[in-house]
Amino acid sequence: MTKTWLDRFARVKALKKPPTGGAQGNADSRYTHQPATRTERDERPWRGFSQNIPEGAERLAEILGATLVQNHFGQHLALRKWFSDVANGVKTDCSPLGYGIADERVDASALRLLLPGAPDEVADPRQWLFLDTETTGIMGGTGTYPFMVGIAWWDAGGLEVEQFFMRDHSDEHALLVTLAERMAERCVLVTFNGKSFDWPLLETRYRMTRSLKPSAPKAHLDFLHPARNLWRLRIGSVRLWELERHVLGWNRGADMASELIPEIYFDFLRGGPPEPLVPVFLHNQMDLRGLAALSSRIVSLLTEQDTERKDGFELFGLSRICERRGDTKRARLHYQESLALAELPFESDRAAKRSLARLAKREGDLTLARGLWQGMLGSSREGLEAYEQLAIYYERHSREPHQAALVSRDALRELQKAKRLGIIGTGAYQRMRAQFEKRLARVERKAGSLPLKRTFVESEAPACESNKTARRKTSHARIG
Repeated sequence: MTKTWLDRFARVKALKKPPTGGAQGNADSRYTHQPATRTERDERPWRGFSQNIPEGAERLAEILGATLVQNHFGQHLALRKWFSDVANGVKTDCSPLGYGIADERVDASALRLLLPGAPDEVADPRQWLFLDTETTGIMGGTGTYPFMVGIAWWDAGGLEVEQFFMRDHSDEHALLVTLAERMAERCVLVTFNGKSFDWPLLETRYRMTRSLKPSAPKAHLDFLHPARNLWRLRIGSVRLWELERHVLGWNRGADMASELIPEIYFDFLRGGPPEPLVPVFLHNQMDLRGLAALSSRIVSLLTEQDTERKDGFELFGLSRICERRGDTKRARLHYQESLALAELPFESDRAAKRSLARLAKREGDLTLARGLWQGMLGSSREGLEAYEQLAIYYERHSREPHQAALVSRDALRELQKAKRLGIIGTGAYQRMRAQFEKRLARVERKAGSLPLKRTFVESEAPACESNKTARRKTSHARIG
């Protein structure tokens, strides 16, 4: 019998269920503080996988102080650390919500903005499980592996960080089992862009095993989206390390570039030295610590009774979050506060006025709305909308058709200017022109005056031809 056939029979035999019973997905993991030798590992049949652990795996565990986690599906490396501060050298309280109170709960007003209809467990930060992955690619899909999964949770006034590492692709099943066990302990998943990348990728890896199921979280908080609303306007970038520097006030120092991480891992699998992976572990730790600190900052800002000083950009972003969640009272208040600080750039200032005017009109405060519309008039999209709303106000509410006609004629002039400058397209121009001309004709009739000549005439004929026509009409008038 050839060696190939023997190898095939060996693989079939390895698929046989081991004599030790127990559910596959619930097999308890145990730490092995004395790592097994390479020879011993190679002789163990782990669920049909032929291990090809790189030579540098043992050296990596020694450098990091990591241990082997062993379960029914195999082994993987694990590293666990506790941090009292969110950043090295920065004395910042690292307890839930940053107040040092172990049993504190998230304010209900912040929860309504973060996750409307959230289960009760979300209000308890001790149920939060922070998660971040390092992967073999950024595109996702079935060919992308999360070779490192980092998790963290509040514990004893600090942050407990645990990292699971795949020494080879054969460690994946064991790693996923351990992760499912940890997620069963805390039911609220907290990520930064994890709804779009990390968690869908992990769900795909669980699905690919055809035997393991993840412990589905009761709620998923993704702080990327509120961070965008609060700080993208001021900072430009909402990458986590940028937010740490400009919002939290601390610098990571020398850090691993994310785009280099996959190649470092591939080099390790090909037998490369393990030392370049050490900064990858540190990078993942800093991501988790930064996420934990940022979540506390965002929750604090979203709390209705928050007393911390906010700049105009944060107030503008907070007002947009409140408006999106239907809290119009808070949205209006924060829009007014952001405008009063006069810190917003021109475009954002105009957007804030537009939103505040819309909320004021909805609540019947037409005096405030009219003042805002008058301050926004112009050839921009917001300015043209202000012309429309102001014409509606004068026609329907203050019953001043003459004033409504004046506003409509000014709007037609600005509309022509907007088209010439390329601010609006041809379709929008024609639609808005028809609306303003219809309104102008109506308010002129209401005012009891004859229809005025059109404010502007567009003609495709050459100027000389138009002049000849005009002279011809004049001569006819003299003869008559």
